[in-house]
This record gives sequence, structure tokens and C-alpha cells, in this order.
Amino acid sequence: MTETVLPAGKLTLANSPWRGEVELQIQFYDLDPMEIVWHGRYVEYMEAARCALLDGIGYNYPAMKQSGYGWPVIDLHLRYAAPARFGQRIRVKAAIVEWENRLRIDYLISDAASGARLTRASTVQVAVQMNNHEMCFVSPPVLWHKLGLTPPAP
Repeated sequence: MTETVLPAGKLTLANSPWRGEVELQIQFYDLDPMEIVWHGRYVEYMEAARCALLDGIGYNYPAMKQSGYGWPVIDLHLRYAAPARFGQRIRVKAAIVEWENRLRIDYLISDAASGARLTRASTVQVAVQMNNHEMCFVSPPVLWHKLGLTPPAP
């Protein structure tokens, strides 16, 4: 296993070594009566980027389940800057910025052509043991290994 070298300072969407990205086109069924994307759809866009990110580190949802841990979202924050509209192509970026005691992922949704920011967001997930449904207060070693890091000594 190759140890991941982390950038100095706090990890951000821009400097995290663990990132995923998708590009999507806004569909008619995503719109609300005001003809802009309904606010709830942004969570689906974030999920697509999160899946790309997790696939990239080899720890997607089936791998999580196989490892004996579920990772439910326990916190979600969104900040809307501008609406997305029908036919628009958007880019959704996701990056892991915390992993020690929880998995925090930051997101940026932007216009694919101009790069203009539409939405910033973050989710927090925690490890839950599948066999007894107990929450872990420290991320399990499997996550550390998937990130290319050495887990802390117990």
C-alpha cells in the first residue's frame, strides 16, 4: 500500500487527494413550477458525485456493506448561489475533507461551460456497524486503508 501524502493545512475541495466529479444535463423533470431546478434535486446531483468519488477510492456502497459498515448521512448543508435551468450542463465535484471520526464530503455544483458557482454543499456520514447498528466514534481501519493512510493505533 502506498501512503497518501496530504497537503499542508486543512483539506478543501481544491486540495483533497480524494475527489470525484460528474457532469450532468438538467432534465425537464428536475424543474419546479418556477422553471428552475427544484431544491431537492441538488441532493441527487451530489449523490452522483459522491458515488464517483467512492468508486475512485474503491469503497462504494457494496464495498462498505461487505466491510461490515454502513455510512448514513447524518448532516447535510446546502448554500444556493444561483439556480440551474432546463438543458443546462452542470459539473458536480465532491471531495473528502475529513475522515478521522466522520466522513465529511464537500461539494461544488457549477455551470459546466462557464464554471460559475451554483451551489456549495457538504455532507457528514458516520460509520455504523452493520451487525449491531452501533455508531463508531472513530472511523474504522477499512476507510483509512482505502484512503491510503495508516489508521491510528487503538
